[in-house]
Parts: sequence; structure tokens; C-alpha cells
Amino acid sequence: MATTLDFQRLLRGAALRVTRPRVAVLGAVHALPHADTDSIIAAVRRGLPEVSHQAVYDCLHALTAAGLVRRIQPSGLVARYEARVGDNHHHSVCRSCGRIADVDCAVGEAPCLTASHDHGFAVDEAEVIYWGRCPACSTT
Repeated sequence: MATTLDFQRLLRGAALRVTRPRVAVLGAVHALPHADTDSIIAAVRRGLPEVSHQAVYDCLHALTAAGLVRRIQPSGLVARYEARVGDNHHHSVCRSCGRIADVDCAVGEAPCLTASHDHGFAVDEAEVIYWGRCPACSTT
């Protein structure tokens, strides 16, 4: 489990100013994989009750732009945030409850980035979403 010092180092390493809201947001994203903004705000406010919605949105934007957080938004769902960055993993999404689970690249990191035809694009990320029902929903 990452600590406040780890989050401060990550922020400094990304050339971001270390602030209490940024540390708190980074901690919430690490603690709550695939959390939506409302869940992150609630988690941050447990330690910083005075933080505004806008401050959390601003932090999420800065952390995403710096590559410390990844934003995903499966079709029909609100944006979610995760701390797993720097690899080319994918996601499974439950059609019933919306649960999201990480899925490692099926054939390895680089092959997932090899498109059958790249149309001249310099591909640096592939996004695959597997839709279905999670174990809890498929038994009901």
C-alpha cells in the first residue's frame, strides 16, 4: 500500500506541486480502483472535508495529464479513474452492475499495440473492453 510520502514523490517526479488535495486524490484513486468522481470526492472529504468538487476535478485532470492516473469511460458509464498506468491493460465490464475488472493484455504488451492496419497512426495505446456479466450477476 502506497503512503503519503510515496504520493508526494510521485507528484514531484511528474513535476507537479505537492498539495494536500492532490495527495488525497492520488490516495483515493489508489485505494479505490475504477472509482467514479463522486466516490473519489467522498473519500477525499473524509480527510479534507473542506475540499470542493472543482478542486477534485482539477486534481484528477492534472494527475491524468501527468500520467499518474488513468481515466477510462466505458460506453454508457461515467468516467472512472485508476492508478494502474504505464501498461497496456484492458477491462471487463459487467452489463448488470457496472463492476469493472482489469484484464492483462491477451498476447503481451507490445503485440496488443500492433493493429491489423494502423492507417499511418503512431499507436501508443490500445483500449479493449470486454462486456458481459460478473460472477455475482451471472448467478442471479
